[in-house]
Amino acid sequence: MTESDQGSLDASDDGAYEGGEQPPRLWIPIVALITVIVLAGIFLGLWLTRGSATNASSGPEGVPIENAPNLASAASTLSGAPVDGITCRTSSQQVVKEHLHVHVVIFVRGKEERIPAGAGIAAPRLDEHFSDGLFVDNSFKGCLYWLHVHANDGIIHVESPYVRVFTLGQFFDVWHQPLGPDRVGPATGKVVAYENGKRFGGNPRDIPLSAQAVIQIDVGQPVVPFQPVQFNVKGLCGSGTRGCAAGS
Repeated sequence: MTESDQGSLDASDDGAYEGGEQPPRLWIPIVALITVIVLAGIFLGLWLTRGSATNASSGPEGVPIENAPNLASAASTLSGAPVDGITCRTSSQQVVKEHLHVHVVIFVRGKEERIPAGAGIAAPRLDEHFSDGLFVDNSFKGCLYWLHVHANDGIIHVESPYVRVFTLGQFFDVWHQPLGPDRVGPATGKVVAYENGKRFGGNPRDIPLSAQAVIQIDVGQPVVPFQPVQFNVKGLCGSGTRGCAAGS
């Protein structure tokens, strides 16, 4: 081997190329890309954590309050006359054999509007202002229908003396608000409904109020993709077989 050949080998060992060029160091952009991905993941995690903490504030039933305008007033609720075979019970008449909860969220042209606390509870109502939000119940002289809402959290309570299947349309009848394929309360437009993530093909009035169901109603455009919700009602009306006021 000549001295020139040995010099060439030494130059190759040092990573030198002909013309003095350095070999491409592919690991540099790869490491940089990994660093960017890791940092992005960290910031995304912090953002999601912050958002979860912001939205995690629960109302008086242990369910987050819907920070949205009311779709309509709770005052439109019927005054106590039976509707669709559903009666309005005073505290002394509250015998409940079925007690379940349904979460309902409504979007009108892409913006959320809520079912107000007190819908389904006849006047005079009892407004209780707790540190975690408004809770509405029937007053001593008032009554509540088997289908009603206590807080601004989208939870419809089914508290019935009979075990049977009720529908969203029956709740709207008690609330004395229209509901159909082209109208939800005062909002008009094509109605798209989801029940537990699946598109409901029929009239939204026929959506059953089943235990722990999540119902989403979209009125008009744009249609908001289904927003899954996990909830666990607790507190005054979280469980029991008697009236809400009894806390049993």
